[in-house]
Amino acid sequence: MALPLSSAPSFDPWRAVLARDARYDGAFVYAVRSTGIYCRPSCPSRRPRADQVAFYDIPETAERAGFRACRRCKPRDARGPDGRVDLVRRACREIDQHPDAAETLPALARRLGVPAPRLAKSFRTLLGLTPRRYRDAKRLAVFKSALKRRTRVSPALYEAGFSSPSRIYERTHRDLGMTPATYQRGGAGLTIRFAVVASPLGRLLVAATPRGICQVKLGPSAGPLEGELRAEYPRAALTRDNRALVRWTSAILGHLDGKEPHLDLPTDVRATAFQQRVWALLKKIPYGETRSYSDIARMVGNPRATRAVARACATNPVAIVVPCHRVVSKDGTEGGYRWGVERKRRLLEGERTAD
Repeated sequence: MALPLSSAPSFDPWRAVLARDARYDGAFVYAVRSTGIYCRPSCPSRRPRADQVAFYDIPETAERAGFRACRRCKPRDARGPDGRVDLVRRACREIDQHPDAAETLPALARRLGVPAPRLAKSFRTLLGLTPRRYRDAKRLAVFKSALKRRTRVSPALYEAGFSSPSRIYERTHRDLGMTPATYQRGGAGLTIRFAVVASPLGRLLVAATPRGICQVKLGPSAGPLEGELRAEYPRAALTRDNRALVRWTSAILGHLDGKEPHLDLPTDVRATAFQQRVWALLKKIPYGETRSYSDIARMVGNPRATRAVARACATNPVAIVVPCHRVVSKDGTEGGYRWGVERKRRLLEGERTAD
């Protein structure tokens, strides 16, 4: 029987994974970035390095992040730790089977035999989005799959259940960061210029499309940063051009030196609706101040979505420009940071002591 995480406030999911503790099967899944696979805690597979692991409440959340289920432990078959998890998973399966259906929340709730408010609240708590947003994401996935089989955009969008071309262009502009035609070519034809410069925090990579900054990364050396960028955009035309990006790299370096506290640069990033809301709130945190993950969750309107907020911070592609380093643990400690806790500590200290 799976144990609910809420009953163990000091619970360490990594310890359960290392122990292959079957009691937590269904309570969460863990995903491995290097393999792109997610598993249940008791999976008998070899354990990955801790820095390659991400945790998700339910399999559907891991799949939305791009991971696929392990064929060995079959994590989708594990029962959830409470009624909300099973309810959300039942709803996800219904939507997955008919993503093109124009079904309202009350209609979906009636088919599942639960009140609509309960279904909506459970969805927001566990997935950080509404059933409608989940259906939109599934439609977008169907659309992208259809594009790979077709030569024209219009048949693909109607196959996916979108009512008009304007709807799909509106969605893809926000969620793909490129037009449908560009996506259909696998990103080929997209021009990205990037620069790698020295910074107080190591090497700083800034990459941009003609629409704005798409990546800001930190690391000890240029090679791995460039490798990550090329893996992210394998078919784009990538050009290293420090001169073309000097205005933006100078602005970020000035920000790190405390000379430009109000950083407002154009971005071109792909994001879900929930990520957009979180990142917009992060940009409103004043220079030199911090907020807790639970603070941001309350501001989003879902006090229990602290894990979803943490994931949104961890997947922020434009470090510093979207200041995810200003989100800390409730007890005031730094918490995690994609580019290393020591860098986060130095960023926060630099902002607190800047003139």
